[in-house]
Amino acid sequence: MSEWKRTTKEVTLETLPVEAGSAIRRHIEQHSLGPILGDALMVIQTDSQKTKTGLFGGAGTVQMAAVITPRWLVWSVAEPKTDAAVLSAQLIDVTVQDYAQTPLAEMVPDSGIQVNGLFTSAGESASAFIGLDEGVAGNKFKKIVIQTAADAKK
Repeated sequence: MSEWKRTTKEVTLETLPVEAGSAIRRHIEQHSLGPILGDALMVIQTDSQKTKTGLFGGAGTVQMAAVITPRWLVWSVAEPKTDAAVLSAQLIDVTVQDYAQTPLAEMVPDSGIQVNGLFTSAGESASAFIGLDEGVAGNKFKKIVIQTAADAKK
């Protein structure tokens, strides 16, 4: 069982939380990625709350927003009292798989996708986990990202 309670919902670029939308637009501008959001296939927001709190305090809600296009995956993560961090990757440069199918899922149960490969402006390959709930929006996003990443390599 995951240590996180996640809620994923489908949103639009216009209804993304202000901080997430601004951080994503800044990232695109800083890296000169161009108008990559114009053909967004799906936009989601996932709010994650730790089910078990640590010894030194409670857990706030971690907010993640993600956009998938035919060529790009862009996502932001914001923890309480911190600025949003944004990552992006061209789909031809990464592999995407259902986290449940990874070896780590046996040791650390959770739901979402695992992204491996070269991220924007990274000098070497990296790995990232994008947490999703197992409801309609989370499963739809997972399916679209995995299929779109596979299609980008054809």
